[in-house]
Amino acid sequence: MSEHVKSEKGKAQKGLLAFDGYLFDLDGTVYAGHQILPGVLATLDKLRKEGKSVLFVTNTTTHTREGVRERLSHFGITCSEEDILTALCVSRMYFQEYLPEAKVFMIGEQAMRNELEQYNVETTEDPLSATHVLVGLDKHFTYEKLTLGMNALRNGARLIAANPDPFCPLEDGAIPDTWSLVKALETASSQPVYQVIGKPSVYYAKKALEKLNIAPEACLMVGDRVTTDIRFGKSSGMYTALVLTGADSRKDVTLHGIEPDYVLDTLSEIIDESRNYAQW
Repeated sequence: MSEHVKSEKGKAQKGLLAFDGYLFDLDGTVYAGHQILPGVLATLDKLRKEGKSVLFVTNTTTHTREGVRERLSHFGITCSEEDILTALCVSRMYFQEYLPEAKVFMIGEQAMRNELEQYNVETTEDPLSATHVLVGLDKHFTYEKLTLGMNALRNGARLIAANPDPFCPLEDGAIPDTWSLVKALETASSQPVYQVIGKPSVYYAKKALEKLNIAPEACLMVGDRVTTDIRFGKSSGMYTALVLTGADSRKDVTLHGIEPDYVLDTLSEIIDESRNYAQW
């Protein structure tokens, strides 16, 4: 059963179908590993038939938007690249908007190189000529890469984290994610992170709302992580829904003290008009 959490002061309660736009996290919300989650296709179909705007927002740094689109297509979800934002493409937008003269030393996978080069963000293999070090998940992270990144930072480059995720859950456990590598670079260089781009950053939320072209209060952010998805929505004035099909549980709401407006057992409760709300 879905639960409607106490509304924040001055925030009107709304039914789950009352929004103009919907932001959906992916892993743990739309799919888990190689399986689509219950109710996802019916929910997206209903929202689209009612003319709602839908945008998929993910913290991935190992896939371009085209790669994400292909994965969604595999699950039977039809969309265009314009319906997707990733921490990787938002990082590229950040460089284009604020740092057009940057020379970026990359710590990440091939998708990062593809994204930056496709949109003419200058990259460099020379740490001493780098103005910034961009870090994403890198399954081939080595002591050599740590050393090169450290030297770039000690030489004055600024550290940009593509997302703040400490680990990435898998079907059979988890692997270290971006933040684990960022902390190694911080420690080695004694230089702090200059900017975090992915959820829950306000910059990412700004780009999402620009794409939807709607006011924050007309948007529902749906995700499975309290500290990224729910904080992401709340920091920009969106309504938020925690779905219990992924990383976090009701206990995590209490643990972190970040309350969503709704808690859902599955995504399909968004379109279940017969649901009852219980107080959190």
